[in-house]
Amino acid sequence: MTKKLEGKVAVVTGGSAGIGLATAKLFAKEGAYVFITGRRQTELDSAVKEIGPNAAAVRADASDMADLARLFDTIKTAKGKIDVLFANAGVYELTPFGSITEQAYDKMFDINVKGVLFTVQQAAPLMTEGGSIILNGSVAGSKGLEADTVYGATKAAIRSFARTWTADLKARQIRVNVLSPGPIRTPGFEVFANDEMQHYMKSMVPLGRIGTADEIAKAALFLASDDSSFVAGTELFVDGGIAAV
Repeated sequence: MTKKLEGKVAVVTGGSAGIGLATAKLFAKEGAYVFITGRRQTELDSAVKEIGPNAAAVRADASDMADLARLFDTIKTAKGKIDVLFANAGVYELTPFGSITEQAYDKMFDINVKGVLFTVQQAAPLMTEGGSIILNGSVAGSKGLEADTVYGATKAAIRSFARTWTADLKARQIRVNVLSPGPIRTPGFEVFANDEMQHYMKSMVPLGRIGTADEIAKAALFLASDDSSFVAGTELFVDGGIAAV
C-alpha cells in the first residue's frame, strides 16, 4: 500500500511534544522525512528517537528571526525543498479582560502571529509547487470564550493568513489551510487544566470529551496529502463540534 507522504519533506514547528509530535510521527510513518523544531534540545532529541530514522531536529524559537533563518538554511542544505509545512508552534495563556498585561500580549502575538508569519514567509521559497501549508488555529479564533481576548485574536489572525496566502501562493498551486482544534489532551493541557477546568471544557464539547493529539494528527495528514488536493483557504475544525453547534 502506497504511503500518503512517500518521498515528501515535511516541517513541523513545535514538534517535540503534544500535537506537533503526534503529527510528526504520523507524517514519518506515512513516508515523509520530517524536520521538527522546538526550544529545548533535550525534548527534541527525545522526540527524534520516538519519530525514528526519518527525522531531524533543529532547535529554534518560532519568534526569533535568526533561528528561523538557520532552520531553513539547514533544511535547504539537507534536502533542498519542503513539501509540507505544519506551522504548529504556539503558546496559550488565560488573559482575563481588565488584567491583560503588555507582556502577555507581546508573548502571544510574537509566537502565535509573528512566528507563523515569518515561518511561512521564510519557508515559501523552498516549498514545492503543489505543496501544503497547514496553520494551527483554534476554536478560540471563532468563539467568544471568557478570558481569551488575546489568544483568540492571535488565532483569528491565523485564519486571515490562510485566506491571503492562498491568494498569494495560488500561482504555485500551494494550498494553505487552517487546522483548528478544540480542547486536546496534551502534556501542556494536563498542566494547564485542573479537574474543574477539564469538566468545564468537556461540557462545551457536543461529543462530550477532550480530544487526542492523534486525532489532530490524522486531520493534519489529510491536509498534508493529496487527499485534500482541492482544499485551499479553508478552516478544518477538529473540536468535537464546539464551533458548529
